[in-house]
Amino acid sequence: MALDSLLRAFVDNSRFARTIARFFAAMGISPNFLSLLSFFFAALAGLFFFLSGNNLILLLAGVFVCLNGFLDGLDGVLAREIGNASKKGDFLDHVLDRYSDMFIIGGIVFGGYAGWEIGVIAIIGVLLSSYMGTQAQAVGLNRVYGGLLGRADRLLIVIAATFLTLLYPYPVPASGMLSFSFLGWALLIFALLCNVTALQRFFYAWRRI
Repeated sequence: MALDSLLRAFVDNSRFARTIARFFAAMGISPNFLSLLSFFFAALAGLFFFLSGNNLILLLAGVFVCLNGFLDGLDGVLAREIGNASKKGDFLDHVLDRYSDMFIIGGIVFGGYAGWEIGVIAIIGVLLSSYMGTQAQAVGLNRVYGGLLGRADRLLIVIAATFLTLLYPYPVPASGMLSFSFLGWALLIFALLCNVTALQRFFYAWRRI
């Protein structure tokens, strides 16, 4: 989605992000540490979604998702600021991103916001869409970030759905076969659009190989 590209461009060119990156650099904090810290907040988010029996815990889950997304964007900025961008750092970042995705989605599923069937399909879509983007690079193309839903889009949807669920914690619509909370609808969107994104990236790469 265009939003994913816009957010990446904004973070990469943001004076605010560069200022924070320089502060971390002065503190001796490495990009890999930020990647690990980002993953830690994703794990906390998943745990708090699972335990979200009250609004405070659900609110904290949403805050942890925000921190995960912010630090995930900042590690690359920090790496460029200190001239420490490396293949190892890029590899670690992508591995931790996938684990982060699984913790967040798994927490929402085990928290009872959607059935396991939707959760499994959503996980397949998220993993395959990410795989298609990096596999294109593995066969000699540029990494593919295009398609309907990128990671930044997914995080924004989860954040929005979390705070909407805080405001209205009831199924929408109130009854029927397709009746979910806002977080449940977020996973249904992932189940559909992330798999479409995987196909989009596949055909984009296929035409260029």
